[in-house]
Amino acid sequence: MDAPNQDINLNSPNKGLSGNMTDVPVDTPASGDGVGVLSEAETEELKSELTKVEDEIATLRQVLVAKERHASDIKRKLGLTPFNELKQNLSKSWQDVQASNAYKKTQATLSTAGSKTTSAISSVGSVLTRTLGEIKESPTFKSFEESVGNLKAKVIGNENNSKGGYHTPTASSPSAEEKLPQDNAPF
Repeated sequence: MDAPNQDINLNSPNKGLSGNMTDVPVDTPASGDGVGVLSEAETEELKSELTKVEDEIATLRQVLVAKERHASDIKRKLGLTPFNELKQNLSKSWQDVQASNAYKKTQATLSTAGSKTTSAISSVGSVLTRTLGEIKESPTFKSFEESVGNLKAKVIGNENNSKGGYHTPTASSPSAEEKLPQDNAPF
């Protein structure tokens, strides 16, 4: 459960520490009543020294709190809010990242990839333009274009001649089958 070298005595100055601490002197009580081998004068002197050290620690804490408060007031007067400090930290971090070799290499690689992609897209565009030009010049497309042109002329001619409904070029009054379908598309 416990490490073999761990001191489990909660009153020990080494509590919770592992490893050998041979250079730290530890007084052990001479008798079972918990009083060490110190004389009464030494005990009083140590208690007095402990009180002084604890007072110094308390004073230092008070000084530290006062200094932190003063620094906070100065920052507030300068307009340095926590949000501004965070922005400055992020900005500095971003500048550090941009200055790194890994970022520079990645940027160069992405730049090269971007230029190659642009070149490839340009090539595809020119191939498509050339292919569409060839298709437009083919006899099949010209025949299709002519058919669409004839159909358009017939439709425009019929719209100009009719005033109330759809008429076929050969019939004077259309039947139900001859009327052009309404918008009944399935999609």
